[in-house]
Amino acid sequence: MRDAHPITRAAYATLWEYSRGRLHPEPPSATRTPFQRDRDRIIHCAAFRRLMHKTQVFVAPEVDHVRTRLTHSLEVSQIARSMARTLGLDEDLTEVLALSHDLGHPPFGHSGEDALNEAMQPFGGYDHNDQSLRIVVRLEKRYPDFAGLNLTWETLEGLVKHNGPLIGDGPKAFASEAELPATVRRYNRKHDLELTRHAGLEAQLAAIADDVAYNHHDMDDGLRSGLFSIAEVSDAVPHVGQAFAAVRAAHGDLDEAVLIAEGVRSLIGDMVHDVLAETRARLQSMNLETVDDVRGAGRTTVAFSAAMAEKERALKSFLYRRMYRNERVNEARAAGKATVRGLFKAFMDEPDMMPPGWFGETENQNDGERARIVADYIAGMTDRYARREWKRIGGILE
Repeated sequence: MRDAHPITRAAYATLWEYSRGRLHPEPPSATRTPFQRDRDRIIHCAAFRRLMHKTQVFVAPEVDHVRTRLTHSLEVSQIARSMARTLGLDEDLTEVLALSHDLGHPPFGHSGEDALNEAMQPFGGYDHNDQSLRIVVRLEKRYPDFAGLNLTWETLEGLVKHNGPLIGDGPKAFASEAELPATVRRYNRKHDLELTRHAGLEAQLAAIADDVAYNHHDMDDGLRSGLFSIAEVSDAVPHVGQAFAAVRAAHGDLDEAVLIAEGVRSLIGDMVHDVLAETRARLQSMNLETVDDVRGAGRTTVAFSAAMAEKERALKSFLYRRMYRNERVNEARAAGKATVRGLFKAFMDEPDMMPPGWFGETENQNDGERARIVADYIAGMTDRYARREWKRIGGILE
């Protein structure tokens, strides 16, 4: 195989040459590494394309420039990939994890997930991270010999563990295997993902790049959509005010769109440099030399410094008050939740209102099995398709 990865990689990188492989063995590619194939499989799958019409913050955006799940995922990928190259990590593995991290989100953003989780409580609940795994190991149908995308162990590990170990005493961990979401629990029994250990650095980078991207790009969308002004966010979040002041000092009077873009670019750059410095410091102080050292470190290696973490919390707090709980956003969220609730009840009561392929899967199933199929169908919808389905069903039920 020709060298598909000419960049010098660090000893603590996840090396594709030593991948633990796929659940279903496949011949190697003559032109791509295993992680490059994983990335390409994500890009070509239907669930990734549907992110184009799924809410990031704004439901059914009134303006074209605000983010969707797709554009957000692309921006996370760019930030994560750049940091991976600087640290000597595998860029392709980092990229596939960044591109796939939001696959399991249902329509209407977090409000849609809340509604689906409430409806699914009698049947094990709904978790978008678990759904992401469900999509890539079961729901995507593209190959004759297996369901799902048959991704490498390292990609699946990073997909489920990017926020840390799933079993243990961490803030996002479960106490035992029995408490894990259903798809993770079942898949792990076939293909042990070492859920008590951390993921590699590539997964940790993808996770922190998500924070970097959504904080600043949500602020960008909020400013451009008129939910708040540069002066308001600058007064409430000092480091943001300092960044905009520095742009004005360097460039004088600027068109507001350019000022926003330059300010956001500067803030992202500062955060990226902080992550790189803190990660290098932790790698050295924790004496981490291999990816196995990283997995067994007992703490996250990729992180913000304490000072930057405080700045991130301040911005997030402002966005929560002024954007995520804004009246315009909340009205759309409430409508989205009502749509998801209505769809779930209608399909549970009358599954034959779903397309034949989905309806066929519900025949001879108990309530729990039917609920999971209904949840899969709804979770895969885009915002606009969910609204069309609810309008269609309303006509049938009238």
